[in-house]
Amino acid sequence: MKEMKINLRGKKVEVTEAIRKYVEEKIGKLDKYFAHPEEIEAKVLIKIRGKEQIVEVTIPIKKMIIRCEENHKDLYAAIDIAVDKLERQIRKNKTRMSRRVNVEEIGIKLGFEEEEEEREVVKRKRIEMKPMSEEEAILQMNLIGHEFFVFKNAETGNTDILYRRKDGDFGIIETF
Repeated sequence: MKEMKINLRGKKVEVTEAIRKYVEEKIGKLDKYFAHPEEIEAKVLIKIRGKEQIVEVTIPIKKMIIRCEENHKDLYAAIDIAVDKLERQIRKNKTRMSRRVNVEEIGIKLGFEEEEEEREVVKRKRIEMKPMSEEEAILQMNLIGHEFFVFKNAETGNTDILYRRKDGDFGIIETF
């Protein structure tokens, strides 16, 4: 059987043979969702922050990236949760992915059962994009209580997306 390649590395943690085997076994469960898993390389990063064990999994496939990050006090539990989350992402979004691009091009198999009903856009907002600094965008986002905020960056003139990261800090996606 053809298997996905796995690039596993540790940051502030030694990747033992037991960890490597466990990751390969768990990530291997995702092979069934891809038409040609041997052409895919999953990038897995294991790191430690305080008492938390963090697992980041990135699976670049043609025209898309499937990614998740999970943390837990137990490394094996974090791996399990991450793989379950990736599997749910693939299953939940297969219909949406098939509409967006030719499924053959990205290599996703559609022969599995749909687990969750498809969601649709139920609300649409129009906003005025006045130029503002990143600091003002953070303030605005906090005032409205959202996890993200779209704004026109006063310095660059571009539309940027400010978001709150899982660690509580902020990130900005810059457009050009």
